[in-house]
Amino acid sequence: MKIRSPFLFKLAGLLTTSAVRHWMGTLDYKVAYYDPTIDPAFGQCGGQKVYVFWHEYILFPFYLRGHNNMAMLLSRHQDAEVLSYAARYMGFDFVRGSTNRGGVTAIRELLRKSRDMHLAITPDGPRGPRRRLAPGPIYLASRLQLPLVALGFGFDRPWRVRRAWDQFAIPRPYSRARAVPSGELHIPRDLDRAGIEHFRQRIETLLTRLTLEAETWAASGTRKLTQQPLAPRPAPLPTHRLDPPTLLPGPHRRPVLSVVEPPPVDENVRVRRGA
Repeated sequence: MKIRSPFLFKLAGLLTTSAVRHWMGTLDYKVAYYDPTIDPAFGQCGGQKVYVFWHEYILFPFYLRGHNNMAMLLSRHQDAEVLSYAARYMGFDFVRGSTNRGGVTAIRELLRKSRDMHLAITPDGPRGPRRRLAPGPIYLASRLQLPLVALGFGFDRPWRVRRAWDQFAIPRPYSRARAVPSGELHIPRDLDRAGIEHFRQRIETLLTRLTLEAETWAASGTRKLTQQPLAPRPAPLPTHRLDPPTLLPGPHRRPVLSVVEPPPVDENVRVRRGA
């Protein structure tokens, strides 16, 4: 029987929020930035951005980056109704729809939200194919001239929902969770259909590469020289002076990625197990 009561949806959203906070709060989070200024939790993150990550890892940013002035794209299917309430409780705005299946209304709403908010999109959602990037984020980045940021996430040997189209990842309690975000990726203005497809393939390759790096890192238990702890953190209040980020000073800051070339796999020395 399908749930139709708004009260039950709200209650389910609250229960989902509580479960996510308690479950995801047990994990060990680390991040290796190519450029830490892409993180909306830091004061030096200037201007709106379009963040893309695979649908199977939606729990990762859902737990870590609420209250960061971000609008998340969620499907119109009933199974996303509970998630929309949970997103509000976790500190996200949201848009209902799709960027590639009759989602004209969703595109228009994302255009409006982008005036003063970051956008978070799972570009293979809401129904797949798995890890195939839809053209919608490329169109938005080109039209709005907002930088894209590809977010590679990985859990250590997560449980997988094998019957789900995306093989949704459920992390094991107290396991490792790793993130490898790209730098800003700038898409040329006013691309035609061929241009959108060209950059769609480039971003898809990059996002897949970053995800595989994060997954390998999480499973290996190794330590990166540039790794930093990651925790839920709201965006700072606006100030007149922006301090430089303290996470990766000096030579530890990794280079900004190119859209054309995939990022190199991190070859840092493995210092110890279990980091």
